[in-house]
Amino acid sequence: MTDVIAERLALGALAQKLGVDIDPELLSLALTHRSWAYEHGQGPHNERLEFLGDSVLGQAVTVRLFRGHPDLDEGSLAKRRAGVVSTIALAEIARGIGLGDHVLLGRGEDQTGGRDKDSILADTMEAVFGAAYLSAGPEEATALVLRLVEPLLADPDRYGAAMDPKTALQELAARSGAQPPVYEVTSTGPDHDRTFTATVAVGVVTASGMGTSKKQAEMAAALTAWKDLGGRA
Repeated sequence: MTDVIAERLALGALAQKLGVDIDPELLSLALTHRSWAYEHGQGPHNERLEFLGDSVLGQAVTVRLFRGHPDLDEGSLAKRRAGVVSTIALAEIARGIGLGDHVLLGRGEDQTGGRDKDSILADTMEAVFGAAYLSAGPEEATALVLRLVEPLLADPDRYGAAMDPKTALQELAARSGAQPPVYEVTSTGPDHDRTFTATVAVGVVTASGMGTSKKQAEMAAALTAWKDLGGRA
């Protein structure tokens, strides 16, 4: 009973942070990764909600950009949208609200740093959007999306970094007079389920990132370094 109460309190705290009244069962499902489901009797997991949330996210951001930037052409709008709905951008949003602390993961995924993997955080964030849509309706779900992505939308410099953080970091290093970024990548786990960790050094900044591929890990590390180096500039 104590565990059940603790889980309900945690879900309530997350829902309060999100600012949306989400059905606890749906929110719990949104937080359930397939690795947890497989370890607990092949139960339901969050991938269907993720599918729905992806559409909720895309529509909310597309309409917001279309109405807010009547001067931009289709290509420019598409680039801005891509920067906001990318895996790296969604993972950053998820970290900002501490979403990783609430995700239900299988033991192996948890032990290999799954709570901070961009792919898991981004997918879970989309699943939460889906749960909000089903619980509170399209208007509340759209409002939730826009509240969370607004810091990205309000900072044009972040569009390029969210889409291509390695290039953004290289350009920032050049402007700052620092040496080009140097990456080191390691990996753990079996061939079919490897986790990559990248470390990038640029100037006085060193940052790390994780992902399910070398490229994803390097991009995650580059975005962290870009933010740190930019803050020092």
